[in-house]
Amino acid sequence: MRLPLALLALAATAPLLAQSAPEVPGQVDASRVVAGSYSADPSHSLIAWEVNHFGFSDYIGLFGDVAGTLTIDPDNLSEASVDVTIPVAKVTTASAGLTDHLLRPGKDGAKPDFFGPEPSDARFVSTSVDATGNTAMIEGDLTLNGITKPVTLDAEFTGAGNNPFNKKLTVGFSATTMIKRSDFGIDAVLPLVSDSVELEIHVAFEKD
Repeated sequence: MRLPLALLALAATAPLLAQSAPEVPGQVDASRVVAGSYSADPSHSLIAWEVNHFGFSDYIGLFGDVAGTLTIDPDNLSEASVDVTIPVAKVTTASAGLTDHLLRPGKDGAKPDFFGPEPSDARFVSTSVDATGNTAMIEGDLTLNGITKPVTLDAEFTGAGNNPFNKKLTVGFSATTMIKRSDFGIDAVLPLVSDSVELEIHVAFEKD
């Protein structure tokens, strides 16, 4: 049976198309990671949070403009350290009303339901790193709403390479963890809005 001419032409050009396709700059290749100090790229780092609303649906918001530092030696990952600051005042959601609720002052001088109009930055400082392959369990202290509690991040190396625009060596990591907001003094509307908050973290670090 004869193949249509269009299919034959496509088959002939497929190798050329594959050769011309650009390679993604970041690759999951630990040999690309250079030991030293890195700074978070705030334009490409964010933390998503998720709570359950009334048992009907989950709701998601974002913290952006993450700042911080990473010190890492691929030959001695147990000595790696990370110190990240999250500007809570820049929290955003898909609902302007909800975002306003998160940042509004308490009524009649009472404490705010959630963060309030001038919340302090949150901060995570690692205390230990237990790495296996491209994953790691990172223990650390999270300070939120003026309260510090231990937190464990389930982290994964997502890629390393040179940023094609600013030419900086960049490494990326993602992580997840679960916290209870009541542990940090944020207990409004419990249990209608869940106490458990899932955090999904994505941070790119650039070599200093």
